Amino acid sequence: MPVIYRPARTEDLQRAGELVVHSLNELCERHGFAPIATVRPPTFSQFSLRDDPNGLWVAEEADQIRGFAFSWVAGELWFLAQLFVSPGQQARGIGRELLKRAFEHAIKAKTAVKALITPAFNSVSQGLYIQHGLFPRFPIYSISAEREELIKRLSGETLHCEPLENNPYHLDYLAKIDACALGIPRAKHHRFLINDAASRGVLLYAADECVGYAYVAEGHIGPFGGYEENRTGRRIQGRTQTRIQLRLSTRHGACPRSVRSGPDRSHRTSDAHHIPDAADVDK
Repeated sequence: MPVIYRPARTEDLQRAGELVVHSLNELCERHGFAPIATVRPPTFSQFSLRDDPNGLWVAEEADQIRGFAFSWVAGELWFLAQLFVSPGQQARGIGRELLKRAFEHAIKAKTAVKALITPAFNSVSQGLYIQHGLFPRFPIYSISAEREELIKRLSGETLHCEPLENNPYHLDYLAKIDACALGIPRAKHHRFLINDAASRGVLLYAADECVGYAYVAEGHIGPFGGYEENRTGRRIQGRTQTRIQLRLSTRHGACPRSVRSGPDRSHRTSDAHHIPDAADVDK
């Protein structure tokens, strides 16, 4: 039976999420890393499907999902959030066909920048993306530390936080931070996160000035964004950002003993641009 490529439907998204987790964990284990993904409710993909159904595709064979592609658009940025093929179905050209349809999404949206994040050790994906004009721009490193030890080394100014609400004032703060840090709007994503029962958002303040934001959900901190300097030109140090992350993790139950990131990843794009956090793999 031939593989059918079709737009994703709401009822596909839970199975597609399970395929993503299985494929990513299998890839990590094959390269000597521990599993890093767990199955979660597909709330963001459901939101994205309602917002822009052109960005989600499945490869189906004999009523089984063999692959999944998920991209979204914000302003001039097209971002490939997920491109996965089931481990037992790779080397059949499924990834290439899904990527072709994902690129059509970028063309229809008339975006100027294409971007994604993928594990640096995934050489098959690296080659596929390079063939399509997506080249590595900078690495995102894997680091870890015991929280108790890290707290001992932190000193200096501490930002304070206030709950993030879906009102014009807070959304304006978020828009200005994203324009400065990312160069793209993320209003729709902020509204999703603010209204998501599983997420808690805060605005970060230095004295009376809003200098950043952060979200915490199910043990994960992010997105996390802010200015490099406040309005007086004073630099917002990375140590200050780390302290606020630790405070958030303590308050909301995230990362109970350590602060760490996943396996090394390579951010690649077809143009110079800063992008939001996300992850994807294709094989």
